[in-house]
Amino acid sequence: MRTEQPKMIYLKDYQAPDYLIDETHLTFELFEDHSLVHAQLVMRRNPERAAADPGAGLPPLVLDGQQLELLSLSVDGRELTPGDYQLDDSHLSLQPEAASFVIDSSVRIHPESNTALEGLYKSGSMFCTQCEAEGFRKITYYLDRPDVMSKFTTTLSAEQHRYPVLLSNGNPIASGPDEGGRHWVTWEDPFKKPAYLFALVAGDLWCVEDSFTTMTQREVALRIYVEPENIDKCQHAMDSLKKSMRWDEEVYGREYDLDIFMIVAVNDFNMGAMENKGLNIFNSSCVLARAETATDAAHQRVEAVVAHEYFHNWSGNRVTCRDWFQLSLKEGFTVFRDAEFSADMNSRTVKRIEDVAYLRTHQFAEDAGPMAHPVRPDAFIEISNFYTLTVYEKGSEVVRMIHTLVGAEGFRQGTDLYFARHDGQAVTCDDFIKAMEDANGIDLSQFKRWYSQGGTPRLAVGEAYDAQAKTYSLSFRQSCPATPGQQDKQPFVIPVAMGLLDGQGREMPLRLADEAAAVGTSRVLSITEAEQSFTFVDVAEQPLPSLLRGFSAPVKLSFPYSRDQLMYLMQHDSDGFNRWEAGQQLSVQVLQELIGQHRRGETMVLDQRLVKALGSLLDNATLDQAMVAEMLSLPGEAYLTEISEVADVDAIHAAREFARGQLAEALFEPLWQRYQANREVSRSSAYVAEAAHFARRSLQNIALSYLMLSTRPEVLAACLEQFEVCDNMTERLAALAVLVNSPFEEEKAKALATFADFFKDNPLVMDQWFSVQAACSLPGGLRRVQQLMGHPAFTLKNPNKVRALIGAFSGQNPVNFHATDGSGYRFLADQIITLNALNPQIAARLLAPLTRWGKYDAARQALMKGELERILASGELSSDVFEVVSKSLV
Repeated sequence: MRTEQPKMIYLKDYQAPDYLIDETHLTFELFEDHSLVHAQLVMRRNPERAAADPGAGLPPLVLDGQQLELLSLSVDGRELTPGDYQLDDSHLSLQPEAASFVIDSSVRIHPESNTALEGLYKSGSMFCTQCEAEGFRKITYYLDRPDVMSKFTTTLSAEQHRYPVLLSNGNPIASGPDEGGRHWVTWEDPFKKPAYLFALVAGDLWCVEDSFTTMTQREVALRIYVEPENIDKCQHAMDSLKKSMRWDEEVYGREYDLDIFMIVAVNDFNMGAMENKGLNIFNSSCVLARAETATDAAHQRVEAVVAHEYFHNWSGNRVTCRDWFQLSLKEGFTVFRDAEFSADMNSRTVKRIEDVAYLRTHQFAEDAGPMAHPVRPDAFIEISNFYTLTVYEKGSEVVRMIHTLVGAEGFRQGTDLYFARHDGQAVTCDDFIKAMEDANGIDLSQFKRWYSQGGTPRLAVGEAYDAQAKTYSLSFRQSCPATPGQQDKQPFVIPVAMGLLDGQGREMPLRLADEAAAVGTSRVLSITEAEQSFTFVDVAEQPLPSLLRGFSAPVKLSFPYSRDQLMYLMQHDSDGFNRWEAGQQLSVQVLQELIGQHRRGETMVLDQRLVKALGSLLDNATLDQAMVAEMLSLPGEAYLTEISEVADVDAIHAAREFARGQLAEALFEPLWQRYQANREVSRSSAYVAEAAHFARRSLQNIALSYLMLSTRPEVLAACLEQFEVCDNMTERLAALAVLVNSPFEEEKAKALATFADFFKDNPLVMDQWFSVQAACSLPGGLRRVQQLMGHPAFTLKNPNKVRALIGAFSGQNPVNFHATDGSGYRFLADQIITLNALNPQIAARLLAPLTRWGKYDAARQALMKGELERILASGELSSDVFEVVSKSLV
């Protein structure tokens, strides 16, 4: 906990470590009321640092360590006394007498009482670790930084009947019985790694085992370890792992390098999963999936997260980041890789739509808030606060832009060079860019501004058509708003994929004024200046531009489309993403008109063009059903808030609900027909976790959500039938959600009780039960959440529960959370103050809704800032919470 103002750490101050650790030998003695950690570190002076200052003597050695009880310490076999070293809450310092030496230490730690879930802790009856970013220093004294890479050998000792399974990184090399009913296992990892990739698991676990034959015909054992009651929920994760391994070989040429790959599912985990070398530790929500207990979205998330962590074996483990400012080097790159994998496994267009919708709703909001930062931050107090959407999702978009600029073949050449050049090293984002430059013979120096400049660029586009000269010009003007610490921004490189449509909806050939011939019908324009224009020639008629196809850059693009033009793009654009985008822009225009009517006290009137546009989608049986479902989904309240100068929470909610009701009434018959047809297929076929089946159920369920707004008895009967008679959680949970948001109180209460009684022993399903109620926008939301906090299945000590209930209420229920009396803000602040002492990482992440006070009216701003000030004054804050709160109040 913080006892004084934390120190800011700056990228500009980076220095290579004074010492390196060639070998790390660890022995863990695990007991119920404490654990002993014995560490032997084979160390030497860093030759890079020695060469930089050859005349200097040996510098002090400063090891990181927190919450450790030092029992013994020796150097080269000589026992040290307290006078030989200095010890404080965070460091152990001593003066080496030789350039090479061996340190032995023993410490006592208490994983059984570690509620922060960093370092070594207990999840239920299982020991497990989470060392990224700086958790290893809570295990033993060490140089806990990513640029210190060492070969690890780990021995675990524990009671055999309690902990028959003992796991660590690498390959097992020895095992045997020990005194007092204990046993031991030794693991050796042949690859150098930083301490953040260390992992340990000990428990009474069952295992699902399979194997994979690599492209060089090596057999790799695959194992997923779970608690016994979850053994029947692992097959989807195993299938996803094998798909990931094959895809990484085929697309990137990356072969797995150990004899064994292991995944362990744990219930108490701050993140989604962790890519520890050879031993991935997963939040159980990201590995356990079967039809009866996990939705289609959960199945897709499992597939994506398994892939993400596996892909880290190369983009994160074999080549890691030099320092934590370079976090996007591994995360942005790997998010791009897992997104491409998911696109190949499912619908590419729908995957892109989902990713962009999430980015624009949440990451754009982060860019506009007090915690805004570049993809590569300049400074931080607590690194855990920078596991952000900017680093991950925007970082992925930056990598995607490189892929767009150099092409698929050039990108593969760049990654091949990057992996070959830096295997076994800790490097920087600049090293990644340099590999792309060298492999493709290009200069990306201006492009690197995407790493150093924060904020979301705005791109305003104008047009001019000369019918006589048959020329068409597009003018671009880019700008980027100020962000904390960055007032003036230099122009970015913005790749704009585009096409031109004629009056019959056909793609027009694209020939720029200085070109001898047309270059296809879809191309990428590279915007590099603050103002720039492109002129196309031989344009026979006034075209309609299709801009930013596939969302080719993470920018806010504006073009003066009329509603009729947007309808035209919805019908004719060959780019699936832009067809959806046209529908979103049309919906936004219509909803903003309704919001204005509501604020002025006028009768709301829905533009019938939106009804016509969505009706045409339902009438077209040839369209991908997943695409139709996405296009039927109106922009969410969070997105409408993000694009508002000052968000009127109540008007946004009222306008969107009015539009949904009007659409439900006007399109009742086609929605009902689609629902019945798809539901009949669901009734007559078994659940399959594949894209076509996901698509059918997604359209079925969004149709049901509209139909239930009619409150017709036949729809209620259909909803209850779907809830009661289905073989999968996707249909059951969707039916429950629309019931919870309906006026049918008796049926709602019965369904909630039935669901909870049946799934009371399944924690992940109960999390969904909590979330459905927390997100319900009907009046009384806070009261329902407060009551649910007393439910036996809820605990503040489990991050999944906190996210499911408190996180869902504050992040997915704006009309209740932003109640004008500030009760939602007070509730969230109370929980953050409590969690600050239990789990600082989760407390800091819950703060996000309060940090965005600048989006709201003056009264709400005052209430939100008041709660932030109350948190700041609440006592001894963790550095995690202090950083977010203090920056939010500047």
